[in-house]
Amino acid sequence: MKNHLLATIFAVIICLGLATGGNAADPIHQQISEYATIRWQGRDNSYIIRPSGQVEFVGPQLARIKKPDRVDERAFYLNAVMNALAKEGYEFAGISNDDIIMKRAVHQ
Repeated sequence: MKNHLLATIFAVIICLGLATGGNAADPIHQQISEYATIRWQGRDNSYIIRPSGQVEFVGPQLARIKKPDRVDERAFYLNAVMNALAKEGYEFAGISNDDIIMKRAVHQ
């Protein structure tokens, strides 16, 4: 009898939890993200496309960074740009041949 009562209480709690908290798409609690794209076109011509659509050429900033010998130019400089965006709150979201996508949460 005691086990049956505990099982019934447990089932009621689960049903209430599913009925009230089952809406995962609650728009009040949805996280909104914005994205920036890093486009590699060589050290002097690479750029960032900001969420606003503004294009920021990063060649002048990259020219000030000394690349060590025997290090791949593309990997080294893309890493520098990714770290700069990470300081602004962005995190890695994806990659294609010449693009790196970074995202960050937007608070409403």
